[in-house]
Amino acid sequence: MNLFKISIANLLEKKLNSFLSALLLTLGIGMISLLLLLNKQLDEQFRRNLKGIDMVVGAKGSPLQVILSSIYQIDAPTGNIPLAEVNALRRNPFVKTVIPLSMGDNYHGFRIVGTTPKYVEHFNVKVAQGHMHNASMEVTIGSKVARQSQLKIGDEFSGSHGLDSEGEKHVEKKYKVTGIFEPSGTVVDQLIITRLSSVWDIHEHAEHAEENVAEVAHTELPGHADPEPDEEGKDVTSALIQFRNPMGLMTIPRQINENTSMQAALPSIEINRLFSLLGVGIETLRTLALIIISIAGVSVFISLYNSLKDRKYEMALMLSMGATRSRLFLMLLIEGLLLAVIGFFTGIIAARIGLWVFSKAAEEDFHYSLQKFAILPEEIYLFFGAIAIGAVAAALPSLGIYRLNISRTLAEE
Repeated sequence: MNLFKISIANLLEKKLNSFLSALLLTLGIGMISLLLLLNKQLDEQFRRNLKGIDMVVGAKGSPLQVILSSIYQIDAPTGNIPLAEVNALRRNPFVKTVIPLSMGDNYHGFRIVGTTPKYVEHFNVKVAQGHMHNASMEVTIGSKVARQSQLKIGDEFSGSHGLDSEGEKHVEKKYKVTGIFEPSGTVVDQLIITRLSSVWDIHEHAEHAEENVAEVAHTELPGHADPEPDEEGKDVTSALIQFRNPMGLMTIPRQINENTSMQAALPSIEINRLFSLLGVGIETLRTLALIIISIAGVSVFISLYNSLKDRKYEMALMLSMGATRSRLFLMLLIEGLLLAVIGFFTGIIAARIGLWVFSKAAEEDFHYSLQKFAILPEEIYLFFGAIAIGAVAAALPSLGIYRLNISRTLAEE
């Protein structure tokens, strides 16, 4: 007697019950698996880009917005800050590195960031083709930018005004591609890097051209550089700061917030706050998934309990023909384990499909990819949890085999 084949035949006989039980397990396990995948990859992305940045200074406003726009390039800047105040931070003995950023334009949705060579050094990104930009209006582009925009070494292009790909183009001046970065898994992959002077030059030119057409009021979009020709009068969007020792973290943020026109935002605090806010939703979904899995276990229990009642005569007949109660118990247990295994693997597949859909949306909106589909260690524990639920849900009704009265059951039929 092949118990495995009989168990499969029994599940196929009760198609609807089996389908509903497996579906509930799939939904619960799929939700938990998707949350594990998203949590791990988002955490990796955030921590990787955050490494080595102790503080970000920007225009006063939301500190989280300053962090998201300056480090992760996924929000609009809060405004501009004077370059002179940023440079003053370099003279502070507690400050090790100051990396100014100037933003405000894009090319096909990819942000153009004016900065210094230290920005690339900070992320330890190498040039795969060509060479680093070394003059105004020259750019080095990230690997993702090169792949999706089809830009090549020597190509020229016009940036669009603002951070929207549909913004007005600066057709009067063009950038020239001199290099392409190798893939790094950091935010640099999706950026167009140039000198600070490039951002200043293109907006000075744009303002002068506008003044020649008509005398109109000029309103700066957040992140645009001040068009004054004197470097001391120029603005940048923000600056990334690294301290020499913890004393800088204890003293400088308060000094900046109280004594300057700038705002100091601490990435460690703001990102932890962001994850704590996201954590509420994640915990809610995880709790919901556990409830669904519990309902699935109950569904398996009810399904096998009803199956046992419907098949009492069949079980009694098999016992009278020499089958042992232990083998029949094992047969019913296999049915529960099969449902658990099916639910687990379909849930894992559904989670990967969900991650792919989420990644496509994140790629389109923020140019971030979430494409690591490997099995996580936590999912192995999830597998054993699913097996345990299936085993317990099947074992409880299957114990009725040991209370089955053979002669009475056969006589009743």
